[in-house]
Amino acid sequence: MPSLCRDCLTRFETGRRCPACGSPRVLSHPELFDLSIAHMDCDAFYASVEKRDNPELADKPVIIGGGRRGVVSTACYVARIRGVRSAMPMFQALKLCPGAVVIRPRMQVYAEVSRAIRVMMEELTPDVEPLSLDEAFLDLSGTTRLHGAPPAVMLARLVKRMKDELGLTGSIGLSHNKFLAKVASDLDKPRGFSVIGKAETADFLRDRPVRLIWGIGPAAQGALEKAGIRSFADLLRWERRDLHERFGAMGDRLYDLARGVDRRRVSAHAPIKSISNETTFDEDTGNPEILDGHLWRMSEKVADRTKAKGLAGRVVVLKLKRADHSLLSRRLALREPVQLADRIYRTARGLFDQVEEKGPFRLLGVGLAELCPEAEAERSGDLLDPDAAQRGRAERATDEIRRRFGKDAIRKGRALR
Repeated sequence: MPSLCRDCLTRFETGRRCPACGSPRVLSHPELFDLSIAHMDCDAFYASVEKRDNPELADKPVIIGGGRRGVVSTACYVARIRGVRSAMPMFQALKLCPGAVVIRPRMQVYAEVSRAIRVMMEELTPDVEPLSLDEAFLDLSGTTRLHGAPPAVMLARLVKRMKDELGLTGSIGLSHNKFLAKVASDLDKPRGFSVIGKAETADFLRDRPVRLIWGIGPAAQGALEKAGIRSFADLLRWERRDLHERFGAMGDRLYDLARGVDRRRVSAHAPIKSISNETTFDEDTGNPEILDGHLWRMSEKVADRTKAKGLAGRVVVLKLKRADHSLLSRRLALREPVQLADRIYRTARGLFDQVEEKGPFRLLGVGLAELCPEAEAERSGDLLDPDAAQRGRAERATDEIRRRFGKDAIRKGRALR
């Protein structure tokens, strides 16, 4: 059976240890050197960066997130053993792990590390589809001739290089499509490398729960359970037509995934669907001045990211979370796409003013959806607001000042509330 040493990258036939270096970190699979679709997921990325930069944290439980009112962004594996999970409310995480070291996210640092990893991946293949700062799909089809080694070897070399040069670890899933590669990367974390071959796909999936499917959240899972679908075996008993009638487009996708079929290509240019920013308050608030200040700051952050990506958005989204954690959202489609903070803020503020409830709220968020190229963005101003064009010119002048002298060189008074 084809085998690979993950430490020295020696290829050999089946054995429990590498014949070259004696390492037990051996990967064996009948299709090991025939598969080319991979998913790479960094291990507890934010927390791992913090531990790398501060060795005193090495053996301590580390949680990346906000204050007690926020949620967990990432937890290291020491904290995960105690039950801490991403998106868990911080107060709950600290009950489970009271001795945890809580660190606020350093997004700029994480983004820089992410770019370094992205460069390494793009040296293997141009077909890299990032999903977030810490994970991506890779299609290494046809790269054996270029690199003189099959995809499995190049992927093992990638994570070894990440460890040696960046001090970070990652887990690899290798298969024949994106769905199964993503599933495989979660099978053996951290520092895992799992393979799901074509021949074993049906047997592998049959008795596994449908929640394994990426994107199946609690609501979708509840709908499936209502239909008596809990496992892939349950899905296999349904005809495509019946699944489509019951679940619409998702039914067609479920029919294919139940059979291990995923025709999506790895795309280096996958479109961004939305851009947003939100904050969880240390204390619930209904104070209109505080909320207005946050609305402006978030609108400005969304605008900055939108401009940086050369995009605009047709829909402004307002998100509020009540004190009881229930969500309230409002959306407004505009006549022309926008990217200016002024227009995003005024639209979000209008949506907020229409909300009958006045708080208190624990979370506030602003976003842009239905994104498009910035060339389509509103440039002529709003006919119903004669001062809009002047404010737009002032904002772009402000952008230029911030580019030259730093983001804090100039601020609106509203942002200081």
